[in-house]
Amino acid sequence: MATSAITRGVLCAIGAAIAFGTTTPIVAWAGHGVGPFTTAALLYLGASVVAAILFVAGRTTGAPLHRGDLPRLLAIAIAGAAVAPVLLAWGLQHTGATVGSLLLNLEAVFTVGLARVVFGEAIGRRVALAVVAMAAGGAALALDLAGDATAGPSLGLLGGLAVAVATLGWAIDNTLTLPLASRDALHVVAAKSGLGAALTVALALIAREPLPPLGAALVLLACGATGYGISLRLYLLAQRAIGAGRTGSVFAVAPFLGAAIAIAAGERGATAWTAVSAALFALGVYLHLTERPHAAVTCPAGQRGRRADSPDARTAQRSR
Repeated sequence: MATSAITRGVLCAIGAAIAFGTTTPIVAWAGHGVGPFTTAALLYLGASVVAAILFVAGRTTGAPLHRGDLPRLLAIAIAGAAVAPVLLAWGLQHTGATVGSLLLNLEAVFTVGLARVVFGEAIGRRVALAVVAMAAGGAALALDLAGDATAGPSLGLLGGLAVAVATLGWAIDNTLTLPLASRDALHVVAAKSGLGAALTVALALIAREPLPPLGAALVLLACGATGYGISLRLYLLAQRAIGAGRTGSVFAVAPFLGAAIAIAAGERGATAWTAVSAALFALGVYLHLTERPHAAVTCPAGQRGRRADSPDARTAQRSR
């Protein structure tokens, strides 16, 4: 039972990574010349549409949201659906799809660290090795790509910093979302995407960004529906099963997928570093899929990831 629960959670996290990772280079290309606020608004409008469709189809899987969840949802929307996508959109325009995708590896590092600090999630040996392997995979390919940004050195550096801060925003989003793991994932997606779309539309109007071309707008809406709507729902289901730290670590495959697609599309040629990076990412996913059952989650939502017999589990339960 425990093993199947871990497997289901990891598979949900992998699905979320695929949905998000494949859209990153597309956002970079379709968003060229589109304002960052407008790009973020279109992404979360797309997520809102898919949430509405799933809601009508009755794909609910948990308890509804409560009025007391509103402050947390607002914080999630600001960090993860407004600040982070705006910074990502701007950063991708100055780093390129490949380098920008690779920098998204930082989200896993920030998420695992915050999960440990905020919730006291136990980081087992396999999880720690998986994080190290995935971080090393991103670093290996980044060594070969860092000096190949299309923008000038200063703008490239600022673009990279923007993407890095965006990953911190999503890590904060992941951490704030964990206590909502018992809530219906679809309700959380709908609330976050709706609030995020409203915030970024308002910012785009204030900044007087021009309307994007219809083709680019449709592509960005589709990216939002897939990479920010369906992906978030799968991410929340994974958090419910395996905790924020493990989910964030598995989700680190997303940057590699984005970089691989960018390379395949001709942004860069593949090198020996690409093969090294692929092997390290595969090792990280394998470590999660083969995690021992005794590290499974048996605590209530918001405390998942701790061993049931760990000393901090009871303390955290009392504090909550």
